[in-house]
Amino acid sequence: GGNHSSITEVTLLGFSHRPGLQVPLFLLFLMIYLMTMAANISIVVLVVADRHFHTPMYFFLGNLSCLEVCYSSTILPRLLASFLTGDRAISIRCCTLQFYFFGSLTAVECCLLAVMSLDRYMAICRPLHYAALMRVRFCLPLAAGSWISGFLSTIANTYWMSAMDLCGPTDLDHFFCDFSSLLKLSCSDTSLMALVTLLLSALFTLPPFLLTLSSYICIIAAILRIPSTVGRHKAFSTCSSHLIVVTLYYGTIIFVYVLPDTDTLRPLNKLFSLFYTVITPFANPLIYSLRNHEVRETLTRA
Repeated sequence: GGNHSSITEVTLLGFSHRPGLQVPLFLLFLMIYLMTMAANISIVVLVVADRHFHTPMYFFLGNLSCLEVCYSSTILPRLLASFLTGDRAISIRCCTLQFYFFGSLTAVECCLLAVMSLDRYMAICRPLHYAALMRVRFCLPLAAGSWISGFLSTIANTYWMSAMDLCGPTDLDHFFCDFSSLLKLSCSDTSLMALVTLLLSALFTLPPFLLTLSSYICIIAAILRIPSTVGRHKAFSTCSSHLIVVTLYYGTIIFVYVLPDTDTLRPLNKLFSLFYTVITPFANPLIYSLRNHEVRETLTRA
């Protein structure tokens, strides 16, 4: 109820204030962004153009690569511009829009990883039923449902956030517009909003995580029952890459959003946020597809 003025823009402090590090950081992140875009777009084109990759596994991989293109483009262009120009200011409207796409795409990725774990579960634990169940009429709704539910998941708290009266401080100690950072700008009590957002986040991320976890428990149990060493190795190789990505993605998210936001942990939170916003989209095509002999051969021929 006191006197205050509503702010219209904030400053994302990013990683470094030293002028000498801006150019090296710009070149590093530019290289990561270009390689992320090139690898993921190549996989999308490959999955669409080559009928040999018109299978459920590659269909979901194409969706994941399309997601990573959007995900990287939500965060990295603004970060690159701040390194190049030194201007770290961003309007509240653009910040809210960035948060909406970031939050939505994060929820979509959780759903897609769960769907891909279900696909691997069916392939390894139910091989005789796999071809009959994982048809186009089943895969399309799973992919579409992941995208639709992800973009619906953040509408309420984004609208609520856009209606907040913000009064500062104007400096955000982050490299993108994170929800917890934006809440600190509010002049009013945000405890109810934080609670609702936590419940919505749990609703849209906890079930996919539990489905992914249970799928891999069943997969590992099924692999351990295979009598031959060669058979176990072949079965595990089909899902090990997915397991690496899931561990990296959920591990860093849990570290950032579950542990308390203290001055001691804040630099680590920023570092681990870098993993799931920048490193994971860069690593996904390398781990999932480009290490696959068939994919490498097809790309080389193309």
